[in-house]
Amino acid sequence: MTTVRETPVRLTQFAHGGGCACKIPPGELEDVLGGLRRPGTTATGTTLLVGLDTGDDAAVVTLPAADDAPAQAVVSTADFFTPVVDDPYDWGRIAAANALSDVYAMGGRPIVAVNLLAWPRDVLPFDLAREVLRGGLDIAVEAGCHVGGGHSVDDPEPKYGMAVTGVADPARLLRNDAGRPGLPLSLTKPLGLGVLNNRHKATGERFEQAVATMVALNRDASAAALAAGATCATDITGFGLLGHLHKLARASKVTAVIDTAAVPYLDGAREAVRDGFISGGTRRNLEWAAPFTDFGDADADTRFLLADAQTSGGLLVAGEVPGAPVVGELVSGGEYSVVLR
Repeated sequence: MTTVRETPVRLTQFAHGGGCACKIPPGELEDVLGGLRRPGTTATGTTLLVGLDTGDDAAVVTLPAADDAPAQAVVSTADFFTPVVDDPYDWGRIAAANALSDVYAMGGRPIVAVNLLAWPRDVLPFDLAREVLRGGLDIAVEAGCHVGGGHSVDDPEPKYGMAVTGVADPARLLRNDAGRPGLPLSLTKPLGLGVLNNRHKATGERFEQAVATMVALNRDASAAALAAGATCATDITGFGLLGHLHKLARASKVTAVIDTAAVPYLDGAREAVRDGFISGGTRRNLEWAAPFTDFGDADADTRFLLADAQTSGGLLVAGEVPGAPVVGELVSGGEYSVVLR
């Protein structure tokens, strides 16, 4: 469903890009992070269980064991981006759901967040910023997560997101390096968010199905994955399905085989690709994916959709998740980390 709604201010016109499509390209980011190593156990007795090594969705630190308490881990993440939609309240909701998703992708439960706000104070009125923050707060309340303040700066380009802290059972994490051959791959949200958001930015058309997908928490999907015994997952955001799946396959030393006919897409996504609403981030994702992907007979539009830079996308779980389509499987490692069939 698409609509065109007049808004006093089109927030997407104040940003060079939108949402997770503004991420630094994955290849460039890996060059920046190369050589940075995690420390071992610190003087406080905490241990960094998940850090930079595999490019996972959040950092996980184990706490010192207590005689009368079960083992516990702290999950920490931060995520923010430029406006992905024109409506400030919806942008706040989307950005918050996206930030919380990193905790769910690790099998954790968010407990407290702080706002991250950049605002062109001489250009955009603060009543719009209030709406952005209200949207973020409402999603955090839905997630049962406190919002305890935050940080703001005067910036020529508006940006919003959250730093989120969660807790998890260190023995029941969802990690991107825990995949093994024979596991199916389940995708909990359809693809196509990036191209629909790009069409919205260019035309003002509002895609209700995209907004509803982006504001939906990955809480239930995470809980269902854990209940089904899954130990491996990632969320699909700015690097697209191909990029995030490559990281999972590389970390787990397996190959991921995707059944392209089984991948779900949002209504209007293929039409948006056909009409050329492809972000620069998505094009960079596809270029980065080429060396590690066997594209098979997949046509150009399908390749773009599989590389589409998602904002607040779903979880990709190595295992079956009730209600989520199975889109492929993990097999023994080969020449490529991702194979399309």
